[in-house]
Amino acid sequence: MTERLGRQFAFLMEADKLKQVLRATTLADGSRRENSGEHSWHLALYALVLADQAAPGVTIDRVIRMLLLHDLVEIDVGDVPIHSQNGTAHGSASIQAAEARAAKRIFGLLPSDLSAELQALWQEFEAAETPDAIFAKSLDRVQPVMHNLASGGGTWKQYNVTAAELESRVGTKVARGAPRLWHWVRGQLRGYFPEI
Repeated sequence: MTERLGRQFAFLMEADKLKQVLRATTLADGSRRENSGEHSWHLALYALVLADQAAPGVTIDRVIRMLLLHDLVEIDVGDVPIHSQNGTAHGSASIQAAEARAAKRIFGLLPSDLSAELQALWQEFEAAETPDAIFAKSLDRVQPVMHNLASGGGTWKQYNVTAAELESRVGTKVARGAPRLWHWVRGQLRGYFPEI
């Protein structure tokens, strides 16, 4: 019991470091950059509130669990913005390998049963093949869009994001898991991207 609790708290203290990882996206008011801990919490809330946008059969409590875990690897790897142009592309093989190493290390702090369970949820989210993971990935892509809309274009300006990039990097993922949501968001985007 003592060893198990020690490992659980070691993981929880490590997870606290996610609050120090700054993301490219700002808060909705544009006042400062969002941290990855805030992002994960906000996404869990998105899942709870937007559950009616999920496909039939999606289990929202599993989606929430995935979203609480999905960015823990950023403790080691940092945030890799989806619109970055710096050669370390979001989703590249090198980033995926680094994130897999980080997941093994971070989830490895836990007792083996819990480690296996949470790492499997993280891997499911990354693969984005199950209905739960597809919906979770949709929410992960749409939340920064909503922040950029609220902050007057936010990081779209910084990264010179085009409508085509937004559709291919964000829209396809959101539409796959929440088509009605993407339809609504696209209407909001026309003020910044008339060609959408």
